Amino acid sequence: MASEKILNLKKAKVEELSQKMKEAKSFVLADYRGLTVEQDTQLRREMREAGVEYTVIKNSIIRFAAKENGYDGLDEYLVGPTAMAISMEDPVAPSKLLSKFAKQYDKLEIKAGVVEGNILDINGIKSIASLPSREELMAKVVGGLAGPLYGIVNVLNANIRGLAVALNAIAEKKQAEA
Repeated sequence: MASEKILNLKKAKVEELSQKMKEAKSFVLADYRGLTVEQDTQLRREMREAGVEYTVIKNSIIRFAAKENGYDGLDEYLVGPTAMAISMEDPVAPSKLLSKFAKQYDKLEIKAGVVEGNILDINGIKSIASLPSREELMAKVVGGLAGPLYGIVNVLNANIRGLAVALNAIAEKKQAEA
């Protein structure tokens, strides 16, 4: 009876992870062996701040959930301990954070990931990590749009200033004549 209870718990975990995989913008798998508790705590804190869920999950559970979502190509990466960083909002955040920490701490190894439904190896994850964040891209777009608008406002203001100066000069001339 106990094994049936355990089996049901595992099925529930697979269903939960499968649902998260469906809804996620991206997720990245990593081998965390060798990180100190302090390093792991710092990694988890930064993940939380970025809105990324970071957990250690059994490979068998990841494997079943991945198969349910059509990510059979992840099987080859599910060897050894595996941590998973999942983002529901920003497809770049897990890649960026794990790449940053992998550079900082040689012990953290990125295995693979899925971004917008595409399975990527370590090189793909690193190239995604080099992309600017969503906020940076939006700031560039807003800056690009705002530049010409400021120019138009300055041109219109210059015309209004010119008209005001001309009217003022005419008014002064009329007063001088009177």
